Amino acid sequence: MKNIKAIIFDAYGTLFDVNSAAEKCRDRIGDKWESFANFWRTTQLEYTWLRSLMKRHKDFWQITEESLDKSIKTYKIDPSMKNDLLDLYKALSPYKEVKEVLKKLKEKNFKLAILSNGTPSLLDGLVKNNNFENLFDDLFSIEQVGIYKPDSKVYDMPIQKYGIKKNEVLFLSANTWDVSGGGNYGYNSVWVNRNNNTFDNLDYLLKNEVKSLKGVLAIVK
Repeated sequence: MKNIKAIIFDAYGTLFDVNSAAEKCRDRIGDKWESFANFWRTTQLEYTWLRSLMKRHKDFWQITEESLDKSIKTYKIDPSMKNDLLDLYKALSPYKEVKEVLKKLKEKNFKLAILSNGTPSLLDGLVKNNNFENLFDDLFSIEQVGIYKPDSKVYDMPIQKYGIKKNEVLFLSANTWDVSGGGNYGYNSVWVNRNNNTFDNLDYLLKNEVKSLKGVLAIVK
């Protein structure tokens, strides 16, 4: 793709491993740590969509905590672990290739940004904890528009900030609904399919799929 001016990344599940908080507690949670982590993530996303539909907005940190409460009860996890899991969520680990790929893209002078459901403070913390401060031009949070992805108002933020066309954005996400949301908005969407999942049918014809962020280097070369 020759017309790309900005490369926009989803954060959770795309740059940062959402299961890493529970994985770091696997000795205390036991063998069910991964299913627990997946349930927490699914519940978290469901709460964002339901609250958007009900027009009863809460920020992502509140939703993360409330979805954790349900997950702890469902999986009968020791409630005393709650604060530890929340602290670890603030410091999620990036996928191993992320920093290398971001540096190479930065060298090519693309605008690089995160576009996420996360609050500004959560995103700022993740970026600083992983020493990514000099790699991103902007951290776009849905709190700026008060509604969660995949509402089009969210995808409009980088366009308004950079004064570019929709088809001049390359948008990467590991979440199929997010890929479809960005693609239907007009972005060049790329699905980061790390786990060989099946793409959801949400009226978007998938054109670009990679197994890790390294795949984006071939798309923009």
